[in-house]
Formats: sequence, structure tokens, C-alpha cells
Amino acid sequence: MASLLQRVTDRLDRQERLTKEDALELFAAQDLIGLGRLANQVKQLRWGDRAHFVINRQINPTNICVLSCRFCDFATKRGRPNAYEMTIEEILGRLNPELREVHIVQGLHPEWRWDYYLQMIRAIKTTFPQIQIKAWTAVEIDYFSKKFRLSVEEVLTQMKEAGLSALPGGGAEVFSERVRKALFPFKIGAPRWLEIHRIAHRLGIPTNATLLYGHIETHEERVDHFFKLRELQDETDGFMSFIPLAYQVGKTRVVERQASAIEDLKTVAISRLILDNIPHIKAYWVTMGEEIASIALNFGADDLDGTIGEERIMHAADAETPIRQTRERLLSLIRSSGCVPVERDAIYQTSTNGHGHH
Repeated sequence: MASLLQRVTDRLDRQERLTKEDALELFAAQDLIGLGRLANQVKQLRWGDRAHFVINRQINPTNICVLSCRFCDFATKRGRPNAYEMTIEEILGRLNPELREVHIVQGLHPEWRWDYYLQMIRAIKTTFPQIQIKAWTAVEIDYFSKKFRLSVEEVLTQMKEAGLSALPGGGAEVFSERVRKALFPFKIGAPRWLEIHRIAHRLGIPTNATLLYGHIETHEERVDHFFKLRELQDETDGFMSFIPLAYQVGKTRVVERQASAIEDLKTVAISRLILDNIPHIKAYWVTMGEEIASIALNFGADDLDGTIGEERIMHAADAETPIRQTRERLLSLIRSSGCVPVERDAIYQTSTNGHGHH
């Protein structure tokens, strides 16, 4: 086993990129601590002891959605008792001047007009100029484009003009046609997701990328996902961070139990080693839980996301983390992992260095 990690270490020392074979062998590897140490060294070279976080709030303006994906506990249909729709006033009411970022994702609403989405972004930008807006997954951008008969370029350009700073990484799930057909056949597939992010990058809108793991996907499919992201990043350099999301079993029960802590840490570590061109790897405490996220900061991750405020999507699937996380709690989580907290904004500008990493 030592020989595999040694081989990977030598390759990294020679500044050679890891291959799909390397990644698969690492997933099969038993030496979790050795793997974590290696990923941590790679992280240290880039970020030292810094661990990033953001004072942010997630807002999900509606849970009414035209799709019915098997793995989703959040979406519902109009007229059901759990359905809700927020007004712009209600959205502004959830924000405050301390926030640096608002993260907006929602269901694909059957009736809201295009203008409503633009008004929402403008209102946030006007009322809270210091808040950066990270909004709409590729799935939502695709939906806007089809529903309102606008090109993806037009959708993104108008959003950017209204005040959008970045796109979140959601909606990627796992880039596998097999999984897509089984779990979310109505949702866009890998080529469209990648195309929308490519267009965003070309328009100067930085984005994030995610992987939903721990359901029915294989290690091969996970590795393939990493490589599709790495190839696009080679081409555009527009991804800021990669966020592995552990599937929440919730009520959909696609699988019986959530991925193990070992699987979480392996996925973080391997993503750090393979995604050599994506600056940040995020240990998203909402899906991982605080303890594992804190350990993940020593397994290649350099970012915890943020304070979140109210996160409804994962909590609809019974995520066990506290919904209202305070800044102090994040700081102590970071410090307990031996890292130095660095506060950032949505595009990774930090008060210390004054510029972001695009």
C-alpha cells in the first residue's frame, strides 16, 4: 500500500498530473491516514494553514418545482401544504448588512416571470450593496433559458447586469448517464451542465462545482466526474471551488445509509489530489457534519463554506447539522483542526490579501 502512495507522491513531486487509474487505486486504498497526509501536503503548498469561511445565508425562494427527481426531499407541487413562495420583501427580510454572500437556489417554479428573478437580484444588490450574490445552478439557468426563450448567454448577461457575482456548483449530481436515468431523468445531463459553466466562465462569471456522492454511483463514475471538471477548468479557469456533497438519505431512501466518514474523507482527499487546477476544496459542514468537516481540513480541504443561516434543501432531507451556525462556532471548528480562519467573500476575496483567486 505504501508503494501506491509513494508512487503518487513521486508523481506529484515531479509535477506530473494524476491519472484516472491513480484516482481509482486511491479510492481502493486502505491507508486513509497516509492519503489524508498527502492531500494535506498539497493543500499546505497552496494555502498553508489557512481555512476559508464566509458569513453567508442560503435562501431558497420557493420549493415548488416542475421536476420530480427521485433523490429530492425539498421540491413539492403547488397547492400542497408544504409548498411556499417568498416575496422579494420576505427575501430581503432574511438578509442583513453583516453578510458577505447570499446563496440562492430553488425549485423550478412553473409560473414566475423572468422579470421577477431579475428584480429579486436587483433588489438585493440595491438594498445590500456589500452582499455578493451567488445564485442559480446550471439546472435553473437551463430552465430560464428554455422557459423564457433566451440564450444561456442572455440569461447570464442579464443576471450579471442585475448584480449576480457567481454561480453555485449545484445540479451537477454525478456526471453519469446511468445514474441520471435512474435518479433524475428530467434533469440536465453532464454535457449541458458543463456547457452552462463554460459559458459563465467566458462571460467572466466565476462558478463552483459539486459532486453528489454516496448513492448508487460507482468509484469509476466519481473519478470520471473529477476528470470532466478538470478538463473544463484546463480550458476556462473559471471554477473557484469544488464541493463534494454527501447524499442525505432522508425520506427518498435511494440507499439505506449515508456514506461513511471514511468515504467522506477519501472523497475530499482524492478531489484535492486530482483537481490540481481548482483552487479551493470545500468541506461543506451541512452535509458532512461538523466533526468530519473539521477533520477534512486536514485531508485536503481549505474551506468550510459559511454560516448558511437557513438551509432548507439538505434539511428537508433530515441533515442533522444545526441550521443556525454562528460565526464563533465556525472559528472554533477551524481552530480546533489546527488551521487559521480566513474570512472571504463569495469570490474568495479575503480582507488580508484584498484580491480573489479566479
